[in-house]
Amino acid sequence: MKKTVFAGVAALVCLGAHAAGQVNIICSVQAEQCNLVQTVFSRSTGIKVSLTHKASGEALAQLNAEKANPKTDVWYGGTGDPHMQAAEMGLTMAYKSASLPQLRDWAQSQAQQTGYKTVGIYSGPLGISYNTEAMAKKKLQPPKCWADLLDPKWKGEIQAPNPNTSGTAYVEIATLVQLMGEDKAFDYLKALHKNISQYTRSGAGPVKNAARGENLIGVAFAHEAPVEAANGFPVVSNTPCEGTGAEIGSMSLIQGARNLEEAKRFYEWALTPGAQELGVAAKQFQLPSNKAAKLDERMPDFAKAKMIKYDYAKYGSSAERKRLIGRWEKEVNSLPR
Repeated sequence: MKKTVFAGVAALVCLGAHAAGQVNIICSVQAEQCNLVQTVFSRSTGIKVSLTHKASGEALAQLNAEKANPKTDVWYGGTGDPHMQAAEMGLTMAYKSASLPQLRDWAQSQAQQTGYKTVGIYSGPLGISYNTEAMAKKKLQPPKCWADLLDPKWKGEIQAPNPNTSGTAYVEIATLVQLMGEDKAFDYLKALHKNISQYTRSGAGPVKNAARGENLIGVAFAHEAPVEAANGFPVVSNTPCEGTGAEIGSMSLIQGARNLEEAKRFYEWALTPGAQELGVAAKQFQLPSNKAAKLDERMPDFAKAKMIKYDYAKYGSSAERKRLIGRWEKEVNSLPR
């Protein structure tokens, strides 16, 4: 698999004619993948890539702040909910790629729901990750369910992302609301708050910190754990027994993009199997949206997870996001721990 992936990288780098121009990208996947995407696309096309790495919540805030004078051409990666909110807010533009029939149903569905203002490029379920060595050393049984996280023995041992900056955190709130009902979900979040040591800025932060022994448990997407395991850290992930939601990592063209032709060229490139296989080359293990992209055994198996029927249209609306995050800030984050 590794030879195949790196052969694909080499093939992309060696693509023919070089073009002039520049494209400005906000990248909301992990930095390693952002850097590889930037390098391979630039080398294979000759187009200069100016790239900024931001969590999806921060990316949405930046795009909204600069909407009168956009400095970004493409928003690549990050959870789909804020991409759908950007579409609703008029921050992104409609673009129907000829590659859409090559994509998985969930990616095509998201594009249709937004009037083709965003498209799915990968997916991954929300999970509970933990440090296996630290868990064994303390002779503790790892959590398998959402309910397990409320056990007082985990006080100060859990990290989760902050919904003000992280799309992962918003998916967590929206998942729990759909799973439990809103009031019960917020009762759960208040109880969980007592065991939280830190709300991280990024969605991957809780897993990175658990891998390094800063905390035992991290709430994050399940594909974050094999990233850290691939780097030699003792961390694994479960998908919660009651059920869980999934992100649709997305890509959008920015309304008023200064470098539109270059942006469209990047957009089309990013939907190809070879470009999506760069995720594994960068030790990232989301499920790619292009059906022809080769899969890696370390990617989370959706067939083994109990998935809820996540309402991407409802929870992708800016009003719902603002309301739920506001309620979390008022009722949960304001509480002592």
